[in-house]
Amino acid sequence: MRNIWTIARREYKLYFANPVAYIFAFVILAALGVFFFLNLTYAEQSLGQVSPPGVQIITDLIVFLMVFICPAVTMRSISEEVRLGTMELLLTAPVRDWEMVVGKWLGAWLFVLSIVVLTLIFPILLNILVSPGIDQGPLITGYLGILLITASFLALGVAISSLFSNQVATFITTFGILFIGWWLFRIAGQIASPSAAAVLNYLDLSGHFYNSLIDGVIQLNDVVYYLSVTALALFAGTLSV
Repeated sequence: MRNIWTIARREYKLYFANPVAYIFAFVILAALGVFFFLNLTYAEQSLGQVSPPGVQIITDLIVFLMVFICPAVTMRSISEEVRLGTMELLLTAPVRDWEMVVGKWLGAWLFVLSIVVLTLIFPILLNILVSPGIDQGPLITGYLGILLITASFLALGVAISSLFSNQVATFITTFGILFIGWWLFRIAGQIASPSAAAVLNYLDLSGHFYNSLIDGVIQLNDVVYYLSVTALALFAGTLSV
């Protein structure tokens, strides 16, 4: 565990030493701020004709942005080590392959978690502005879903990063896989035969969030699904290394 934490801490510090990290934070907070303002303005102008916005307007946008942010965060995790020629140093150090992969993933996850924590300002404001306040259930499960989704997305990104030495190729491949898992599986499941639809719906990355977690419901199979994707991706990354 000490090796994992050492690598994770190094990765975490490297993210904040790069101006791109602050660009990520700005993009997420700015997009949430604009979307938050527009929803409140629409609800106010409707004069009670629509229900007050819930925390779903925030959690929904965060997970949507993660489809784009996570590939950008992980595109340099291992591919950069290969490009710079420092991979050999890591592999000859007293660090196991799986410790390096998990450490890279943990550092990226902690970095994204730091940004996600900043977004809690919007549920707090929403709870103050909306009477009688927001439902705490969707708030808790929604952010739990965000943590699980980012963990699985980042694990996939780290695994794919181990296959390339080019950051652009890593980003495009990771985004393509997330795009298929987040949108295309859902669309294919709607037009496929019942047996194929059952498989596609289970593999759908978004379905396990939108069918339960975003509405305040925790189902064990959804949690197990995201944890399984994370574990399998880290295992694949280890084999690749």
